[in-house]
Amino acid sequence: MEAKVAVVYQAASPPVRNGIIKPMKPGGYSDSGADIAYTLQRCGVSIVLPLSDPSIENDPGWVFPDTKDGIQEAINKGADTIWLNTVLYTGHPIEAFIKKGIYVVGQIPANVDRFDDKLVTNELLRDHELPIPRSVTIDSRNAAGYKPGFPFPVVAKPIRGRGSQGVTVVKNETELSKTLAEMLSSNDYGAAVYVEEFLSGEELTITVMPPGEYSINNHAVIKDNYWSLPPVKRFNHQEGIAPYNGTVAVVNNSAVLTPLELLNPDIAQLCHACEKAASLVGAKAAIRIDCRADAAGKYFLFDLNMKPNMTGASRPHRGDQDSLTTMAARSIGWTFNDLLLNLLRQRWR
Repeated sequence: MEAKVAVVYQAASPPVRNGIIKPMKPGGYSDSGADIAYTLQRCGVSIVLPLSDPSIENDPGWVFPDTKDGIQEAINKGADTIWLNTVLYTGHPIEAFIKKGIYVVGQIPANVDRFDDKLVTNELLRDHELPIPRSVTIDSRNAAGYKPGFPFPVVAKPIRGRGSQGVTVVKNETELSKTLAEMLSSNDYGAAVYVEEFLSGEELTITVMPPGEYSINNHAVIKDNYWSLPPVKRFNHQEGIAPYNGTVAVVNNSAVLTPLELLNPDIAQLCHACEKAASLVGAKAAIRIDCRADAAGKYFLFDLNMKPNMTGASRPHRGDQDSLTTMAARSIGWTFNDLLLNLLRQRWR
């Protein structure tokens, strides 16, 4: 497949939606964007760059900002495919370029805008009988002394979150009131907080790929439906929560399930649930769904990520930076190169 690819990163925070803020990652994913561009270039893909010869450690030299001007610059330099390594939303500048026929690797912006909202997403999944933890939404009007209606401990998290940032396990009403007050007054997450039951069992994260043509073990394979990469198990949680990957690299607290573990029918059922969820949100690229079991061993889907982290240990100074999706891909024989090339095959316009 001939493609001239430019990778874009997040240049600014997305718009506030109904008083809810999605925190921006420092650097706007330029690190993983540089991993992608560098790796594709080494694979022989024609990569369009903002600098003619960026140093291997210079993240911004490999990626364009996701602004109207940034995308136009990439196209003026010859790009026919924009890799959307950024947070999308309704009204994002890429929408105008998609209408003009540019190829993209990534999601439909309006779908990301809708399903970045945990309330909307979990209501949709629950309506389709997928297992979702019990939850409530709390704002400043009812935060003081709030009783969630399900047992402590509970988890307080942003409604439009990013990874484990701002996610806290609280053990009682006093802790909940304090945590809610801090989150609501910080203005980091907006006017309301999402609170759900704490699941004490095993945590798994599952990457779901869209239908399409893939190369697996050097064979062309047609996937007519959404399909899962092998689940990755998380461990060494901190205060009940998997730490942010910028603090602890996921390769140090995660492992792909073994072939024996994959024989568990509960795991197969969970993968099917995640594939159904991907279909419901209309995923056009890989998504990642975080799942966790309760004390009885029943698994629930607790966080659907329309933009999974896509870092890879491709550049010499980033040897521990494989993402959860990259780890899962390696377990089916894909290198980071293979993963990216297969994702590129799913470009659309």
